[in-house]
Amino acid sequence: MEIVKAAGLKKYYITDTYEVHALDGVTLSVEDGEFLAIVGTSGSGKTTLLNLLGGLDMPTEGGVWIRGNSLKDMEDEERTVFRRRNIGFVFQQYNLVPVLSVYENIVLPLRLDGAEIDLELLEGVTLLLGIWEKLERLPQTLSGGQQQRVAIARALLTKPAILLADEPTGNLDSATSLEVVGLLKSCAEKFHQTVIVVTHQEEVAQMADRIIRMEDGRICSRTDGGGDVKKSGTTFGQEG
Repeated sequence: MEIVKAAGLKKYYITDTYEVHALDGVTLSVEDGEFLAIVGTSGSGKTTLLNLLGGLDMPTEGGVWIRGNSLKDMEDEERTVFRRRNIGFVFQQYNLVPVLSVYENIVLPLRLDGAEIDLELLEGVTLLLGIWEKLERLPQTLSGGQQQRVAIARALLTKPAILLADEPTGNLDSATSLEVVGLLKSCAEKFHQTVIVVTHQEEVAQMADRIIRMEDGRICSRTDGGGDVKKSGTTFGQEG
């Protein structure tokens, strides 16, 4: 079942002297429960695409639908609430509140939304991520890999329709990167989450069910889980 749909996405930045096509016509479909990796060089448009899929930015043209809901047709406040309730985010920077404990950081989005905390899910996620015994500690007492696990737990606890991760292993060494992404994938499978991860690390991308490769604001190829590469050809920039 399709959970994310992007159609004809364009994002242009215009100045007095030039026009940048950060995205230049991207069509994408993501299935429920899929683990998708988006890769590309710096400036290829992968982070711009992720921001549009998450409703953090609005496209110049085209649209994004999450569970059939059009993000561009929402008012700003409505979109903010929808994003908080349906989309989880994990960034390269862990974005943890230093004066709050690990537990308080994990439940913070739920408290801001006035939502009930699912203690069973909290236990299951933190046990799987290996931070159950660290719930009372402050973030600065943890390693980088452990702090990223806290950020993942925080995102998963809101039970989002999709989880978007932008270079989640960018501050981690290679071995820790693979470990963290492996845990993220395990959590996604166990708790039925859909994950889209932007990464420049090929080893991380290879752990995904499908890989989307971007160049110059367009999708240039996709790789299925079996490793078969399909070029965009005459429909350059479109993928379904």
